[in-house]
Amino acid sequence: MADHHHHHEPTGTNLADAARATLEAQNEQWTPMRAAIFDALAAEERPASAYDIADTVSKARGKRVAPNSVYRILDLFVTNNIAMRVESANAYIANAHPGCHHDCIFLVCRNCKQATHVDDDKVTNQVRAVAKQEGFNPERPVIEILGLCAKCAA
Repeated sequence: MADHHHHHEPTGTNLADAARATLEAQNEQWTPMRAAIFDALAAEERPASAYDIADTVSKARGKRVAPNSVYRILDLFVTNNIAMRVESANAYIANAHPGCHHDCIFLVCRNCKQATHVDDDKVTNQVRAVAKQEGFNPERPVIEILGLCAKCAA
């Protein structure tokens, strides 16, 4: 396995189908509300908060969707690897390769707020090893690098 790699990334209906299959493989239901929240999340160009998603889904459904309901569903998505949380932004992005398990590295632009997801198993395995050397049992390394993306730095 390569240390740094890229995946064929499904989009649109194919991404939603992959997310649904991943969630159902974990014996979770793909409800209309979960589908609506995933679709809204997947349509975002930048990490979105639960409030952003609640607003989008509320407008599409014509009735208010509570952010706390969205948080619960987003947490379920993160647990089942169909969404990822950008901790520094308290926001979420759809996992472009649901079901593929890698620790993520996010490059977060402090100007435009874009978050680029990178998989680098060599780096994340080293982070896990350091934690274990300290007697710590790592569950999910969170690696975020704040700075300027190429477009904003230009």
